[in-house]
Amino acid sequence: MDGIRNVGFIIGRIIVGIYYAYSGIEHFILLHPMSQYAAAKGVPIPELAVAFTGILLLIGGISILLGVYPWVGVLSLIIFFVPVTFIMHAFWKVQDPTVRMGEMINFMKNMGLMGSALIFLAIPEPWKMSIKKNSGT
Repeated sequence: MDGIRNVGFIIGRIIVGIYYAYSGIEHFILLHPMSQYAAAKGVPIPELAVAFTGILLLIGGISILLGVYPWVGVLSLIIFFVPVTFIMHAFWKVQDPTVRMGEMINFMKNMGLMGSALIFLAIPEPWKMSIKKNSGT
């Protein structure tokens, strides 16, 4: 059973790590349109905000994917999710029912992703099949 758990954990790490890393890369590929969207939501200095959140997602994704300093990756994701979720997906401020539903879906998705990121903190380090730092011994 441990073998199945280990394989599942590694596959899950690959999927989740690539998801976050790709999302971070998208922040740079789509910097202009994402900045316009952020500006429309009232985000100050939207280009910098989009680039900074892209970096946070890259750190989180690479950390989870490689198993290097996973607590840093989780912290990066939490720093990303808290403001983005409450600023960009403030469904309670939206009057149009269709738009409100979309924002609520994204709000709840982000809350679920943030919760799942926090779960990684419960896994003892070093993670299986992680790139380990040199301990000097």
